[in-house]
Amino acid sequence: MIKKIIVYTILIISTYSFAQSTNSSPYSFFGIGDQAKIKTVEEIAMGQMGGALDSEYQLSFTNPASYSSLLWTTYVFSGGNKYINIDDGTNQQSSSAASLTYIAMGIPIRGNQGLAFGIQLNTSVGYSLLSQTFNDENVLVQTNLFSGEGGTNRVFLGYGYKLPYNLKFGVEVAYLFGGVENSILNRRLGVQLASKFKTESYVKGFNYKFGTQYSKRIKGNLDLKLGVALELAYDLEENGDQYFYTLNNSENAIEIPVSVDNYMANINTPLKTILSAGVGEQNKWFFGVDYSFQDAIQFEGGIYDVPNNYEYINSSLISLGGFYTPKFNSISNYWQRVTYRAGVSYKNLGLMVNETEIDDYGMSFGVSLPMGLRLSNINLGFEIGKRGETTGNLVKENYYNFRLSLSLNDKWFRKQKIY
Repeated sequence: MIKKIIVYTILIISTYSFAQSTNSSPYSFFGIGDQAKIKTVEEIAMGQMGGALDSEYQLSFTNPASYSSLLWTTYVFSGGNKYINIDDGTNQQSSSAASLTYIAMGIPIRGNQGLAFGIQLNTSVGYSLLSQTFNDENVLVQTNLFSGEGGTNRVFLGYGYKLPYNLKFGVEVAYLFGGVENSILNRRLGVQLASKFKTESYVKGFNYKFGTQYSKRIKGNLDLKLGVALELAYDLEENGDQYFYTLNNSENAIEIPVSVDNYMANINTPLKTILSAGVGEQNKWFFGVDYSFQDAIQFEGGIYDVPNNYEYINSSLISLGGFYTPKFNSISNYWQRVTYRAGVSYKNLGLMVNETEIDDYGMSFGVSLPMGLRLSNINLGFEIGKRGETTGNLVKENYYNFRLSLSLNDKWFRKQKIY
């Protein structure tokens, strides 16, 4: 039964997701796209908090040490839809995009170890921006159309080991890959030919994460949980082609390539540190806080060596959130087994445009709905927030995200008893 549910759900989510662009944000113009939240739906519903959390039957992507707590084989996959209202101070526009965000599996090993692997969305590109120039008589004399699509994914393998004294350790390795296409189409009044500049690039590289968790019973059933995760500095190699076209200054004109050049670039991502702490009762409630920080990302070579009106700076994220389950093992009342989640977050994206830092404020909530009397859950998450501002010739995004995931559990390698 579980296998059928997995197949049907993946088909539905995949068909819906890949039929549309995975992003529609103007801020996906920068670098290799808009950074996805490498979190589960449950973590995002708690304001992206999860570095200190572990579970016997649910995955947490923030800290690989949590995999050591798994006692059930766990299948998870998720998709979502993002709705954006864009405001440039004069005009407003709405857009939406759907995506398949992750497919993963966790396997317990001997009761004190866990293995997890899967594929996750890493960055996404999807924008179409029009810039217009008018003369003193208010006549349109020039237009620039900026557009882009693509993104990167990450395939990961994580391992967690439970040590004595409630100490856990974990490691994760991931391979990042994908392609991005960007273009600029320029049209000018009175000029017969328009021009177009396009880049097509392929990105690849590895990154590594280490994590540790510690828990201590402090009073009655109350536990203190601490977590630290380090994502080591890594480089991404970008290989691409630059195309320059001329075309008739009309709609649907044929593009004629004038020149093609190859380029290579390097993307250096510094060490990222995640600190987490919280208190709660196992399978009852939990409240915690995460704080992560990272130095500025550096782009070198190729198209990144030309002067720009933006730069990368140090980034940070602070998250507060938690969950509450009225009665985890209730048999008579279904709603007492439902887990309720909520949280808030503030993020400095590490991006400065027109000398203005880009910030992101978010509020989220969600529920985990049990499937019958099993540990499996349907997880729903809702997120509202604001990114950017209209000052400094920028745009402000008000976003509304809906996420859905299935967390399915089963017992593997159980010995059959014969009576």
